[in-house]
Amino acid sequence: MALDAKELREKTPDQLRDQLSSLKKEAFNLRFQKATGQLENTSRMEIVRRDAARVKTILNQKAAAAAGEA
Repeated sequence: MALDAKELREKTPDQLRDQLSSLKKEAFNLRFQKATGQLENTSRMEIVRRDAARVKTILNQKAAAAAGEA
């Protein structure tokens, strides 16, 4: 299931960084499974990649907003 941007915007930057870290680990594991021929759900790779991009985008938006306030 893909992450919802609205839910991600409610999280703190620390929570988003943790989420990004877990997505990167999952992406690594999926790539490893693909390389060894054990990957069954190939669409999961795309979902994880897009979720990671979504988290990065929201982190950048929060950083820009914080810089604008200062």
